[in-house]
Amino acid sequence: MYRSSIVLLWLFSCICTSFLRVSAQNTAVAPSTDLLYKFNPDGTHFAQITFLNQTWIRFNENLPGTVINGDASNESVDIGLRRTRIQMIMKPYDDVFLYFQFGQNNYNSEYNATGNRKQAAFFHDAVCEYVPNGDNTLKLGAGLTIANGLSRFSQPSISSILTLDVPVFAQTTVDQTDLFSRKLSVYARGQIGKFDYRFSLSDPFPITSNGYVQPTIGKHALFSSSKPSMQQQGYVIYQLFDHEQHLTPYMTGTYLGKRKIANIAIGAIHQDKATWIGTPGIDTIYHPMNLLCIESFIDMPVDESSGTAISGYAGVFKTDYGPGYLRYNGIMNPATGQSNVQLAKDAGPQFGNAYPMFGTGNVIYLQCGYLLPREFLGLQGQLLPYASLISAQYERLGVDWNNTINIGLSWLLHQHKAKFTLDYMNRPGMLILPDQIQTSSRKQSLTVQYQLFI
Repeated sequence: MYRSSIVLLWLFSCICTSFLRVSAQNTAVAPSTDLLYKFNPDGTHFAQITFLNQTWIRFNENLPGTVINGDASNESVDIGLRRTRIQMIMKPYDDVFLYFQFGQNNYNSEYNATGNRKQAAFFHDAVCEYVPNGDNTLKLGAGLTIANGLSRFSQPSISSILTLDVPVFAQTTVDQTDLFSRKLSVYARGQIGKFDYRFSLSDPFPITSNGYVQPTIGKHALFSSSKPSMQQQGYVIYQLFDHEQHLTPYMTGTYLGKRKIANIAIGAIHQDKATWIGTPGIDTIYHPMNLLCIESFIDMPVDESSGTAISGYAGVFKTDYGPGYLRYNGIMNPATGQSNVQLAKDAGPQFGNAYPMFGTGNVIYLQCGYLLPREFLGLQGQLLPYASLISAQYERLGVDWNNTINIGLSWLLHQHKAKFTLDYMNRPGMLILPDQIQTSSRKQSLTVQYQLFI
């Protein structure tokens, strides 16, 4: 652990040192990096294209029994592309809006290790909107979209994340019955007075198309292989001060003090007969999926003259997927398998950096960050330390709360346009056997990210 961690820390310090050597005398104003074409003089009708890349260099302590391409591995170091995206936005008239997003996720050396590594990129979003009033009061949309219910982190803007990554547990059906949290939907969204709302009806993908062999139905809930029922979603925000951005359905991670945001919100998702339990060939019992969140978000300047700002979030989630539902997941998992054949097959991939991320139960999520004064680095950007906590109590794991902690520091070279992030993660290390929980020491990871967004 420590040797690899020291190497990553050394790499991060070298990056910082090299940039700080840039002459402080360079006071030229940088040109705009927006790739924008205006159809009219005031720019209200336009076409825009953006590019984003997030590269990770990571050390990870793996779960017990982890194998990488057949070899046992207690620790691993990998380099990967967490996200690579191209966005295309067009608003040719007041009442028309078109949005596409194309890209790939979680692309490291083990991506599709037994298949074709070239099959990675896909359309994330393809949505058209009709804006009858030409403003934000009502937008009617249809297509493949992330306009979801439940939480702001169910539809996050990944270019403006406060922490290293978003809390993926809030993307509740990610790559199970959706396409990386996107769904084929029709929706209405808008802003009226101090309220921001979105309601959608989604047609989930069948679980059989997620690319994995489905576990055998048993006593713990699994997504049903039957034709999925329509999914109803709703999310309402009460905004105390400034309105949040509303061009796309994506919700900003932090505004870095550019807006005064304070709000409370409630969101919910419901789907009939989403999961099932039973005995193969004998009986099947269906269960609805009911998800609820109450949350509050604050993001505002502290001292505009020094450029300081604060960001904070608190959310309480009630997640009911059916009796005993539990799913392990690892972000850009560096491993390929598990040597322990006794592990429960209905709990997801228990290897590498995976931990119990989704389940029937209760979750509390907290995050905070403080943008330090500009004078710390002068012309070389700003520093943004942060911390986050996921505290989950899942039915299948008993009454104990399982905590996942992230502590990190982002160096904002050009705000969110270009930034480095150093992140430390401490997460649960237990394994789930068919009839018991195998305890293990907690696991850690250390990640350096470079994000470039144009």
